[in-house]
Order: sequence, then C-alpha cells, then structure tokens
Amino acid sequence: MSHQMPEPHGPKPHSARIYDYYLGGKTNYGPDRQVAGQTLGVYPNALTAARENREFMHRAVRYLARERGIRQFLDIGTGIPSAPNLHQVAQREDAACRVVYADNDPIVLTYARALMSGTPEGATDYIEADVRDPGRILEHARRTLDFERPVALSLVALLHFLGDEDDPQGIVRTLMDALPPGSAMVLSHGTDELDIALRKVVDVYQSQGITVQLRGEREIRQLFAGAGLTLIEPGIVATCEWHPEMEDGQDGMRRPAGSISRSEVGCWAAVGTKPGV
Repeated sequence: MSHQMPEPHGPKPHSARIYDYYLGGKTNYGPDRQVAGQTLGVYPNALTAARENREFMHRAVRYLARERGIRQFLDIGTGIPSAPNLHQVAQREDAACRVVYADNDPIVLTYARALMSGTPEGATDYIEADVRDPGRILEHARRTLDFERPVALSLVALLHFLGDEDDPQGIVRTLMDALPPGSAMVLSHGTDELDIALRKVVDVYQSQGITVQLRGEREIRQLFAGAGLTLIEPGIVATCEWHPEMEDGQDGMRRPAGSISRSEVGCWAAVGTKPGV
C-alpha cells in the first residue's frame, strides 16, 4: 500500500530535513538544501559529522542492549527516518525491544508512521511532541514502555537546538527522574571545541531562524551530573571515538578504525546510566 506524503509546510527550512540531506536522504526541499549548501561552504565536514553522529547512535543502542540488557528506548528528536533506525538496531539485538519516538515536526511523524514498522514481538510508537514539554512525552511513552524496567533515553543531536533559556538541564532531569534505576541516557551535542568552524554553522542556521547553541565538554558533563547519571567509559568523547568496536557492519556506514578524526565530527558524545540497580 502506498502512502500519500504531505507537501512541505511553506518555504521555511527545518533542521530535521537539513539533517536528512546530510545523510543522503530524499525527504528535503529546496530551502533545506540551500541551508545545507551554505553550511557545507563554511563547514565542509558536515556530511561526515552527521553520518558519524548517526553511527554513534547505532553503537550506543547496540551497547546498551548487549552489555546493559536494556530493551526499551525513548528517542526524542527522531528526525526523518533513515535506515537503520533506532528500533531496527535495537530489535536486531532482541526482537522484543520496545521503542517510542517523539518529534515536534508533524511531517517527521507522518513519514515515521508511514515508513517505520517494528517486529511483531516488540512495539514501536510515535508521538508529536516537543522536548520542551517532557511531561507530555512521558505521559504518552508510558502507554508503550514499562517504567518499572530500565529505559534508554536518546537525545542525539537535539539539545544544541535549545538555548539556555529553554533549560535543557531541567528537561534532562525531568526525563531521567521519571525513569527507573538502570536506565540510561544517550547524548550527542554540537561543540566548537573540536572545530571552531562550527561557530559559522551557528550563524548560517540562526540566519534562518533556527536556534543553535554549541556547548563544551564541561557543560555536557553537567547535563549528566545534574541528572544524577554515571558516565560509561570512555566518558565524553568525539562521536567517532565512542566504543568503535560496537560497529557490526550491517549499517552501511562501516569505515576503517581511526579513519575519522575528532576534528571532523563536531559533536561530543556520551552515555550515562542511572545508578541504583
């Protein structure tokens, strides 16, 4: 059965569709590609950075499923579907994994519902909601996820779209406070500490009305500490450096170890767990 996809809602570029372009996707439009082109003009590593960020998510999900036994995932800031998606990675490890996706763009969720389906043994659900409203996300997620069992919260390439006035620390704390001991948070975040060219990317995005706030390693560490989380080794590193041994060659992004340098990826990455188990 075919699905009727909506036309874009006006000419305004959207960060999710710009990211889709970086990943080689087709769900993007002229204004999105224009911003992507401007970004590549000031930061030629944008494509590499986006793909390494995606691969970090794959490895983190695989690690948490294999090494920590987590079978439930809450992914906020889902973005346009780009296989393999989080639920596909998780359900390869255990077909019974349950995944809830949340995004604030209705077009993203339309594509998600049309293109993403999980295993019969597991569950996959979607909610149109903004990370700035964590209570709504948690309320909906409880319909699919068992909050008596560990949940992995995925905030991949999301929080740099929140300014300090949005209180990202408070949002993270609210989300993690609702999850039981043994839960985890997967986080990647844009930074200028690996390449100062990211500052020019901020200018490009903000000229289009898209908020971007880069943060440093110290601020990322505080996001984890403020939520009472313990960092998993190797701690806060560039996306390409986080457990590269967890690549499995099934994702179409495999590259020789060490072939990507930290200066090319533009994002800090880390995973932390909630103690008490």
